Amino acid sequence: GKGLSDRMVRMCHAKCRAALDQAVQENLIRTNPAIGCKLPPKRGREMQVLSRQELQRFLIQAKADDYFELFLLELTTGLRRGELLALQWDDLNLETGELKITKQVYRTKEDGLLISQPKTKSSIRTVSLPQPLLAILKEYREGINSRWMFPSPLKEDSPLDPAYIRTRLHLILEHAQCKQIRFHDLRHTFATTALQNGVDVKTVSSMLGHYDAGFTLRTYTHA
Repeated sequence: GKGLSDRMVRMCHAKCRAALDQAVQENLIRTNPAIGCKLPPKRGREMQVLSRQELQRFLIQAKADDYFELFLLELTTGLRRGELLALQWDDLNLETGELKITKQVYRTKEDGLLISQPKTKSSIRTVSLPQPLLAILKEYREGINSRWMFPSPLKEDSPLDPAYIRTRLHLILEHAQCKQIRFHDLRHTFATTALQNGVDVKTVSSMLGHYDAGFTLRTYTHA
């Protein structure tokens, strides 16, 4: 057959290397034979960004489908999907506009939806929302009877499912006649737009929860 993908080969190598490192530490072998193996190149998925015209059509369609506030908040902050869907109203100060990102939601086959802390310290952060967005969220808050900012329409006291919102995203993009992109590309759209409009790299890096502004600079060199 085709064999394993480049990504899977790299993941298998990482696991083997870690196990062999432990064997070296326990004096079971002298050297780690996994060091120096020739690996397939690491290829990142191509970044796609919505244009200004696509953004307008996208948000108009999102409003028609009752997901305007969710996607507007995403395009204003660049949160990861799990971070966005894990937001509770207690995380947002509606007076100051401070939004605390302290958790993420994800799904497993065994346990369903789970809530956990973000993977890195830099992902735990506070971002400041602009006043126009804050006014929209205040009005939106009046119609929500849940501790979750974006509650599930199917399960009481549960956040939206990440898989469900991915499906909704693709439908909204299709109806708005925009190119099909991943949810993560909305994060790229935020960062690219912010940098092109004069926001400094360090601020964008902090909002994205990156560990290093240099990583943000390398990722968004095009902007």
